[in-house]
Amino acid sequence: MRFADIPGLLPIKKKLIQSVQSNKMAHAQLIAGKEGALNLPLAIAYATYIHCQDRQPDDACGVCPACAKNLKYIHPDLHFVFPLSNVKNDKDADRFKAEILKSWRAFLLEQPFGNISNWTSYYGGENKQALISRDESREIIKTLSLKSFESPYKVMIIWQPEYMHGSAANGILKILEEPPQNTFFLLVSNAHDQLLPTILSRTQLVRVPQLSDEELNHYLEEHSDANEADRANILQIADGDLNLAIRMTEEEEESINQEFFGNWMRACFKKDYGQLVQMGDDFHQLDKLNQQNILYYGIGMMRESLLSIAGTTQMNRTSGNELKFIQDFSKVLDVLKIEKATRLMSQASYYLERNGSPKMTFVSLSLQISELLNP
Repeated sequence: MRFADIPGLLPIKKKLIQSVQSNKMAHAQLIAGKEGALNLPLAIAYATYIHCQDRQPDDACGVCPACAKNLKYIHPDLHFVFPLSNVKNDKDADRFKAEILKSWRAFLLEQPFGNISNWTSYYGGENKQALISRDESREIIKTLSLKSFESPYKVMIIWQPEYMHGSAANGILKILEEPPQNTFFLLVSNAHDQLLPTILSRTQLVRVPQLSDEELNHYLEEHSDANEADRANILQIADGDLNLAIRMTEEEEESINQEFFGNWMRACFKKDYGQLVQMGDDFHQLDKLNQQNILYYGIGMMRESLLSIAGTTQMNRTSGNELKFIQDFSKVLDVLKIEKATRLMSQASYYLERNGSPKMTFVSLSLQISELLNP
């Protein structure tokens, strides 16, 4: 992957390129952004630029031998560490590692903007907890103790270091602080606040924001068949998450149903528990993408309600019936209720990502929102 393959984020791209051009690259960098940020693609494009044998002013050349290998994720001096569960219970560690590395490369080629949920589903580990084991810390040290094969530089990308086993995190502290010459660590995190303080203190933080609506819309215009109305709906729900936006354009069925959310909130306010249980059954029948989309939509509606309460209507993304609903819905809300409801929906999304029961998660969330809206 090259910087040109990543939409937007021009200031960060420029900063990373300049660090290479001036030979002032920090030996350990924490490339952090919340779920949906393009920090993994940025880290890979950064590594491609570092290895490129004919660097251009604003990107890797894309045609030299080093770039050709990096674009297939097979460069011998680019190393990956990522969360994993041994779903096959393969006792031959070397064979399992070789197979999973093939899967990882194929995943990056097929879903370059994918997240941890996409990855675990890809290799069939969605029902097991993925982690970076303590054996991986030994493998990191072993790998980086060897001389580079082709490039003057070795790059180690650790994806989702927050999934590291405690002993694995402690095991890399020394090499993270004093790596071999011309060795660079890129820690790519969606929850860097969960990392050990000793790791945070040894890395230089690079914050990656979500894409703006303009950047996301431009990408969808060029890479999807979604019409203007569909894109407007996607932009509102995705909120800068390119991976989610792409999945929504590929989804054949209606991903987000405004009527479902409206009925849900009305049932919560009326404390119609029978309807909420029935909606829990309906929610359970949806696939994980649509379940998550409903929660993302809810969080978006809370944002719109907050803007309505604040009177900053020029920042609203809604129109028509949706705007009318927001104007009515915001009458039973206040800032504290919106903050709590948003947090509850975010927690429910977290539980779904970790394979919590959709029906139990939805009904529990509904009961809490019901008490919140109508104490």
